Amino acid sequence: MTDDVSDRVIRIIAEQAMLDLDAITPDTTLEELALDSLALVEVIFGIEEAFDVNVPFNANEPAASEFALATVGKIIDGVKKLIAEKG
Repeated sequence: MTDDVSDRVIRIIAEQAMLDLDAITPDTTLEELALDSLALVEVIFGIEEAFDVNVPFNANEPAASEFALATVGKIIDGVKKLIAEKG
């Protein structure tokens, strides 16, 4: 069972990847989603808008980001952390 944050993040990612929600799990990697850099930036913008947070993301060097982008689960964890820090 997933929670609201997980559901919303997966929905944002699915929209940008043009995939069904069932195709995305917390273990899905960004490579498996085949998101190009523009789609990844749109995911980040979508998350920021949906949760009213600022994602520490370097679009020029996504691998150097403070926000873990390895898997959908890591993105969800990062969003939850940002929400908690926002208080």
